[in-house]
Amino acid sequence: MSLMARYLGRTIAAFTGLTMAMLTILFAIYLFATEQDDIGVGSYALSDALWFSLLSLPRQMFDLLPIGALIGALLAMGNLSRTSELTVMRAAGVSVMRLGLWAGITGLLMAIGTWIIGDYVAPPLERIAREQKTFAKYRQISLTGDQSAWAKDGDTFISVQQQTTENQFGGVYVFRFDSDRRLISVGRANDARASADNLWELRDYAESVIQPRTNHTDGSPSVGESVIASRVATQTLATNLTPEFLGLATSAPSSLPGSTLISVIRHYKANGLDTRAYETALWARIARAAALIFFVMLAVPFALGGSPRSGGGGVRTLLGVLVGTGFFLLAKLLEDGAIVFDLSPAVVAWAPTVLLATITMVALARTK
Repeated sequence: MSLMARYLGRTIAAFTGLTMAMLTILFAIYLFATEQDDIGVGSYALSDALWFSLLSLPRQMFDLLPIGALIGALLAMGNLSRTSELTVMRAAGVSVMRLGLWAGITGLLMAIGTWIIGDYVAPPLERIAREQKTFAKYRQISLTGDQSAWAKDGDTFISVQQQTTENQFGGVYVFRFDSDRRLISVGRANDARASADNLWELRDYAESVIQPRTNHTDGSPSVGESVIASRVATQTLATNLTPEFLGLATSAPSSLPGSTLISVIRHYKANGLDTRAYETALWARIARAAALIFFVMLAVPFALGGSPRSGGGGVRTLLGVLVGTGFFLLAKLLEDGAIVFDLSPAVVAWAPTVLLATITMVALARTK
């Protein structure tokens, strides 16, 4: 790589670092402010809220890095334009496409860093943050499990297979035990909705109650047990468990690491289950990392699109931010509608990135 290419890359990286530092500080303050209502619940203290905010920052950085890279690249290229360094590079024979290629290489390195943060740094720290917050607020409840939640509330165990919305769950199993730890009933609901007062509405609930056989003459129990099965449309369950607590182990596909998404997809396919939500999340993660490359490249035509001293750099930066914001809104809209409209996960995930790449390459080709 030439000296000018390394200089351009260092400049973009430096301005992106400054931009990300500012965005991270702002979001840290925002996260800490949103935790104020939970302080004092259980043993959740001010220090716990601060620790939760800090541990949640890598996830915010992962989400913010593409737009931060775009803003940083716009500022970097604008600064090089104002100091006439871009003019010198052009006079030395560097074409617009080559400048875009150099910027793209920097974007590729940032995309690799984004993948590392999203796969190996943010998920474990985010899980630790959620666990320390929830266990501080609800110390009387215990939880275990990996992709599904197993929670204990007194003599009742509840298993939740997935969380579909903030307070709605699918595939809910209820196991009740007596004081001697003997199983007395097993129930399953296709889905459940939790209300604010922790009364759960179990829908399409089937239950098997285990009862000891009795002697018909004196009423004393005899050897063996009998099972009484029943099914109702809805059943109410009173529990101390909250949707927030069960959400510890029923993470949304978008918050899972790429390696975990691949494993889940393979497992679901082997068992004939619907994988669209996880495939969409995986392809979206890859496509957004690729989009970061074109975000950085897009700064080149924006910087060369006007006179260096025309004073329009702020306007071009604002337009660039609007492009980045529009990209994420479009991506989110398509991802949310993928399952509803039965769209291909790969097409849904890659469509905004392909559109961004097309706009970037056309803009580079038309820039003189």
